[in-house]
Amino acid sequence: MNLEGILNISGKSGLFRVISNTKNTVIVESLESGKRGSLHSNNQANMLDEIGIYTYDDTVPLSNIFDSIAKKENGGQAISHKSSNSELITYFRDILKEYDEERVYISSIKKVIQWYNCMQAAELILLSEETKKETKKETKKETKKETKKK
Repeated sequence: MNLEGILNISGKSGLFRVISNTKNTVIVESLESGKRGSLHSNNQANMLDEIGIYTYDDTVPLSNIFDSIAKKENGGQAISHKSSNSELITYFRDILKEYDEERVYISSIKKVIQWYNCMQAAELILLSEETKKETKKETKKETKKETKKK
């Protein structure tokens, strides 16, 4: 998944796409409302493609996390970031089994899920053809297992 040009700006809700930049300012567009604004050098912003989630061994890029969520949800919305903490932790553990529970806080999990849902609503979450085929195969296997149990 390509997260290039997508920003999180401190103090502003939602995600933003970089439209253009000049010497002292960056023009951004909200993914939710489509409104444009300027980002000055004194604003704190993080590029999503530079963010990673700690695991016990390494750091996993946010794009891989989004790919895992998209695969789990078949390209649809994830659970709400306003769900209970236990639901969020269980959901995130399904996505990334080896995340470091001491360094990844519940607030970070909420942000990741909120960002994913924001990008999915803006139709920026796209499943690759390969992932779609894998998801269909897994769904067929689960259906066969459920049929055998009955």
